[in-house]
Amino acid sequence: MQRIYVHPLPVRIWHWINAVGFVAMIATGIQIRYVDLVGLMSFRSAVNLHDWIGFVLIGNFFVWLLFYLFSDRIKVYHPELSPVKHFRGSFRQLQYYGYGIFKGDPNPHHVSAYHKFNPLQSMTYQIIMLLLVPLQFVTGILLWDVKGFSAAVEFFGGVRVVDTVHVLCFIFFVGFIFIHPYLASLAHTPTAHFKAMFTGYEEVEDQPVGAPPE
Repeated sequence: MQRIYVHPLPVRIWHWINAVGFVAMIATGIQIRYVDLVGLMSFRSAVNLHDWIGFVLIGNFFVWLLFYLFSDRIKVYHPELSPVKHFRGSFRQLQYYGYGIFKGDPNPHHVSAYHKFNPLQSMTYQIIMLLLVPLQFVTGILLWDVKGFSAAVEFFGGVRVVDTVHVLCFIFFVGFIFIHPYLASLAHTPTAHFKAMFTGYEEVEDQPVGAPPE
């Protein structure tokens, strides 16, 4: 095994603020949506906490965006692969997650400092971070002050449409909160990826001599 510095400190800080924040947003969102069924806190407390954490996460998102835009780490999201190679890599990764891992096959992706995401992760995280997260934030801001943003709310189809989009994104992120830790446990030990998000260092197997580069 060798240790590779994969997760810089700003990324680790952003990741854990985001993780804790989204869990809190889900909890308060459930309290707001199901006020008669859930008794975690008062409705007013849930709304206030939901709003404040939402603004923290919006600020945290721009920290992530600026870090990747103005550092060479942007390459981890945009590997220099042709569309054909990217599709083939994604298909190999799906095969590995689907049945290869259960047979003890090696992971087709080899982690490096500037290639920490496999093609499937790269595509998925770009959709999440550049589409779904901003969509959740925009709809959340519109619902935060419906009267103040009435023109924008009407432009997007009214409160019902904005609220529906916000809830659909909420459902996706609830699922992601469960799936993400499971996938993170699929390392050489169940806790290896979790430790890496605290230390910054991933433990990876030495790539065999003559192995094709990723």
